Amino acid sequence: MRDVITSAISGKHADYIEVHIQEREATRLSFRARELEEVSRTSDLGGNVRALVRGGWGFASFNDLTRLAEMVDLAIEHARSAQGAESEIAEVPPRVDFVTAELKKDPRQVPLSEKKRLMEEYNGVLWSAGPSIQTTRVSYHDSFSKTYFANSRGSYIEQDKLDISASFVALARDGDNVQQGHLSTGSSNDFGAVENLHNEVEEAAKRAVLLLSAKPVKGGEYTVILDQRLAGVFAHEAFGHLSEADHVYENPKLRELLVLGKTFGRPILNIFDGAALSENGLRGSYKYDWEGVPAQKTYLIKDGVLVGRLHSLETAAKMKEPPTGNARAISYRFPPIVRMTNTAIESGNTSFRDMISDIKEGVYAKGSFGGETGMEMFTFSAEEAYMIRDGKLAELLRGVLLSGNVFDTLMNIEAIGNDLEWNNGGGCGKGGQSPLPVATGSPHIRISRCIVGGR
Repeated sequence: MRDVITSAISGKHADYIEVHIQEREATRLSFRARELEEVSRTSDLGGNVRALVRGGWGFASFNDLTRLAEMVDLAIEHARSAQGAESEIAEVPPRVDFVTAELKKDPRQVPLSEKKRLMEEYNGVLWSAGPSIQTTRVSYHDSFSKTYFANSRGSYIEQDKLDISASFVALARDGDNVQQGHLSTGSSNDFGAVENLHNEVEEAAKRAVLLLSAKPVKGGEYTVILDQRLAGVFAHEAFGHLSEADHVYENPKLRELLVLGKTFGRPILNIFDGAALSENGLRGSYKYDWEGVPAQKTYLIKDGVLVGRLHSLETAAKMKEPPTGNARAISYRFPPIVRMTNTAIESGNTSFRDMISDIKEGVYAKGSFGGETGMEMFTFSAEEAYMIRDGKLAELLRGVLLSGNVFDTLMNIEAIGNDLEWNNGGGCGKGGQSPLPVATGSPHIRISRCIVGGR
């Protein structure tokens, strides 16, 4: 493959050329209610070419490798038609490497019938939570890809990547009152991550049932504690996307707000992103990004101060900052863009007991049904929540929405737990590319003056 790609790009007149060729095999299973909705096993082979000519990018994707040389010429032609300025792309040393996946339990060695049996079993567990369960949803996906990358600067990288994900949803109903329980998980190296989940799946379904009798929250301003999962989603959605350099470079308001060296939190606050974090089979991990840049750990906020952002080669050059290895694409059909990998709030030194002990009246919010972000404003929906009264957890709440300004909220983080946990159940969307495997992490965090509303 190396000789084929090198021959196709040699001698071409462009400022920069890169080629991706990807082989991928995947399995999908899903149940909706009691019915098997989808079971499939697919394989795919294709590639793309990106070319840069005087500031203009050209892109061509294909699934016929015999047309590679033709696609290189086509990408260059498109780049020439888009040219209009001097090309800006950061210089990184060329790399030659062959990266194999280190797997604990390979899903390719697990029969499709066994995967179907396991997911069907989990679906039965969801239904067993009681007569108020109205419907369920179970989804499973695994994919194994080998990507061949080469560029006109002399890099050649072969890289294997496994991704596994599963999600379980139960909806409970009592008249017009509908509540949901949810569990999602995954791994980049181990099918075992989706095995032996019966207790966790049962808890998710029972949570939906319990929420039917939970009290609606009284809206207002509270001291709020977020659990690890919701705090990780907050770090990713509310702040992580603002740290993607293409957003910052293209938006004058963000460039004015997100100045390196500016204080965004108390000295206890540290937020980072890093694909080089390979522990726990984190789904955002890899050795090289889609531009052949080595993965690393990038601090976004360090000791409360904005110290970094996430870059592709192009944004790094334009903003005169170091590349971070964050150019990613969901498949060969798309060009790489700036994306997060494994994003987290770093552990602090406060125990949960100490964090809650002096709160007279507050809210403990757990899990996430997602939310919306717009520039610096956010709204998140907690999966479940409890009132905090006189330093202890009290009644169960439903319909808890957290909203506010992300920069104000970062400044209001007044305690950070010592209990960081990672969530591998996420999939990120941006620029029409979804779901991209990511992981989020955080310890418990305590936020003062947080706006809580019901729905």
